[in-house]
Amino acid sequence: MTGQSSAPTAPRPAIRLPAPAPGWAEPADVVVVGSGVAGLTAALRCAAAGLRTVVVTKARLDDGSTRWAQGGIAAALGEGDTPEQHLDDTLVAGAGLCDADAVRLLVTEGPDAVRRLIDTGAVFDKADAAGTIALTREGGHHRRRIAHAGGDATGAEISRALVEAVRARAIRTVENALVLDLLTDAEGRTAGVTLHVMGEGRHDGVGAIHAPAVVLATGGMGQVFSATTNPAVSTGDGVALALRAGAEVSDLEFVQFHPTVLFLGADAEGQQPLVSEAVRGEGAYLVDADGARFMVGQHELAELAPRDIVAKGITGRMLEQDAEHMYLDGRHFGAEMWAERFPTILAACRAHGIDPVTEPIPVAPAAHYASGGIRTDRSGRTTLPGLYACGETACTGVHGANRLASNSLLEGLVYAERIAEAIVAAHPAGAPAPVPAEPARTETIPLLAPEQRFAIQRAMTRGAGVLRSEASLAEAAATLSALRAQAGDATAGGAPAEAKPAEPGVESWEATNLLCVARVLVDSARRRTETRGCHWREDHPDRDDTHWRRHLVTRLNQDRTLSVHTTDGAGLPATVPAGETP
Repeated sequence: MTGQSSAPTAPRPAIRLPAPAPGWAEPADVVVVGSGVAGLTAALRCAAAGLRTVVVTKARLDDGSTRWAQGGIAAALGEGDTPEQHLDDTLVAGAGLCDADAVRLLVTEGPDAVRRLIDTGAVFDKADAAGTIALTREGGHHRRRIAHAGGDATGAEISRALVEAVRARAIRTVENALVLDLLTDAEGRTAGVTLHVMGEGRHDGVGAIHAPAVVLATGGMGQVFSATTNPAVSTGDGVALALRAGAEVSDLEFVQFHPTVLFLGADAEGQQPLVSEAVRGEGAYLVDADGARFMVGQHELAELAPRDIVAKGITGRMLEQDAEHMYLDGRHFGAEMWAERFPTILAACRAHGIDPVTEPIPVAPAAHYASGGIRTDRSGRTTLPGLYACGETACTGVHGANRLASNSLLEGLVYAERIAEAIVAAHPAGAPAPVPAEPARTETIPLLAPEQRFAIQRAMTRGAGVLRSEASLAEAAATLSALRAQAGDATAGGAPAEAKPAEPGVESWEATNLLCVARVLVDSARRRTETRGCHWREDHPDRDDTHWRRHLVTRLNQDRTLSVHTTDGAGLPATVPAGETP
C-alpha cells in the first residue's frame, strides 16, 4: 500500500477520551480486547505459547457479535470444492477491491483452521451417521461450503466452545469493561490500554493493563445506524481508539446491509432479528406484496446473488412500489424443516407475531457488517508498532467492497492465528511489562452527551444508508459537524448555560466513538464517487475502475482533521512497522 506510515520515534501528543486517571494497573504479555471468534482464538493461541494473556471484553465473554452469527462458517470442506473456487467467489463478491493474496491466504488456511476449531470443541451439524459435516449454500457461493451448527445457531456454538476453552485454560479475563485508549512507551511503541470496568471490587472504575502487544478484536460499528443486526455493544470502539492513537483505517464506506432482516416497523431502532442467508440457500425466495419474485433476471444466482446486489434489489423494488419492506417466502419448507433447520429464526419470527410456516416474512435491509476497519498486514499488524487488529474491526483486504457471506467467522479464525504467531515471534514471554510514558501534551476529545447517539444514528440512516448521494451525505456530514461543535462548545464553556458538558461514562464514551467512526465513514463515502459493492451512490451509479479501483486510507491528525490518501491499486501489501519482525 502506498502511504505507509513509519513507526514513531516518540509518542505523539495524545488524543484521548476524557476519563479519570487509572486507579489500578496490572502487567501482561498481551492484552486482547474482544471476546468473539477473533479475540478468543488469538487469546487461546497466545496463552498456549506461554504468554501472559488478558482478555478484556465489553460485556460477558459470550455477549459479542459472534454468538449472533446464524448462517455458518465458509470453507472448502466439501467433496469437489477447492480453495481456488472459494477464492473466485470471494473476489467476485468483493467487486474488484479484494486483496487477492489476502484472500488466497484465507481460503487455503481456512479448512485447517476450521478443523482446529472442531478440535477446540465446536460441534457442527452432521450430514450422515459417519460424521460428515453438513454444508449449505449462501449468497455468492457457487458450492455448498457453509458449515453450520444447531441449524441456525452457528455463532452461539462457536462462542460456547471458545469460551469453555478460555475458562478451562484459566486465561485472565476482565468482563464488563470498555477499552478507552492506547498507552505507549517512551519510544512510541504500544504499552497497553486504559479501560473502564463496570462492577464491584478493585477493578471498579478506570484502570490499565500494561503490555507490549495489544490485539483489537472489538467487532463492528453497526450501532452507528438506527437499525442493525449488531448487538448494542458494537459501537466502533476499536476503530475509534486506533484513530485517536494515530493508526490508519481503510474503507469504512463499505458497510454491508444484510438484505433480509425482520422488519419490525419504520421506527424500529437498535438490534433487529436477522433472517439468515441460509434460508435463501435452502430455497426460500423474495417476493413483493403481490407475490412476484423480483430477483429473477437481475443476477444469475437470483436470491443467492452477493448481498449488495440483493440489498439493492430489495431497496429498488421498495422505491418502485413505495413500500416499507419486501417478503421472504419459505412456506414450502413446511413446519418440520423450519423447526429443525432454523429454530432460532422461527422463534424470533413467532415472538414478533409472524409464523413463517404459514406466511411470508416481512424483510428489509439493515446495517450488518463493516468490510473496512483498522488497516493491517497479513499478520494483523497495524501501522502502530505492537498494535494488532483482527475480525470485523480490521481491514485485511479480504472483503474488498462487499463481504462474501460467512467469510467473517473464517477471517476471524485465520487472522487471529496469524496474529498469535506474530506476537509470539516479536514479544518473548515473561519480559518486563512496558512502562507507559505520559506524552508531553495530552488532548482530550470533546465528549458527546449520551442522547446524541440517536441523532448520529438517524443522520447516518438518512444520509449514509443503503442508498447514498452527495446531497444525503452532505446533510449527514453537516449534522455530525454540528454535534462535534456542540460538544466542543460545551467542553470549552461557550455553550448556553442549560447545555452542560457531558460527564465521562460509558454512554458518553460510546456516543463519542460512534461520532468518530461516523465522520470517517461519511467522509470516505463522499470521496468515493462511484457505485461499487455495498457502496451505492445514486448520483454516481456506475463502477469506475479507472479512478476508484483503489482503497481510501484515513488517519486522524493531531488537530483532529482527517488525512486521507488513496492506494495505487486494489492490493494491500504487507505493512510492518519499524522494529517488527516480518
